[in-house]
Amino acid sequence: MLAQAHRFHGYGSLRGVYQRGQGFRGSLISVKFATRDPRKAYRVAVVVSKKVHKSAVVRNRIRRRVYELVRTADDQPAPGTDVVFTVFSEQVADLEASKLKTMINELLQKVINQATASGQTPVKHAIVDLDISKKEEK
Repeated sequence: MLAQAHRFHGYGSLRGVYQRGQGFRGSLISVKFATRDPRKAYRVAVVVSKKVHKSAVVRNRIRRRVYELVRTADDQPAPGTDVVFTVFSEQVADLEASKLKTMINELLQKVINQATASGQTPVKHAIVDLDISKKEEK
């Protein structure tokens, strides 16, 4: 699960992204993003409508899968970037992990490239930057 600092809080928190954000659409998922104060952490939300699936269990499984892929992605959005993934297909629930990972990484990379073009710099993920070989020697 994403850290508390990287989640949206409150009922109206997504409104700013929907009003002033830019978007990209994939085959099963779309992403919308907006920038704010670069001194604050990036935030991510995953929206799965009841139209996608009636069962809350399935909708939550989709959310958890997308959150995990964003959390473990090689490149993270720049600080101050708000990102909202909107799932509009039930196929995401049964999609292979590798295909879903590719889809999320492509959308995330588009967000990072667009945010970089607007003057923000991407941040490498802390887990990827760790030197694992030192831990294995111990």
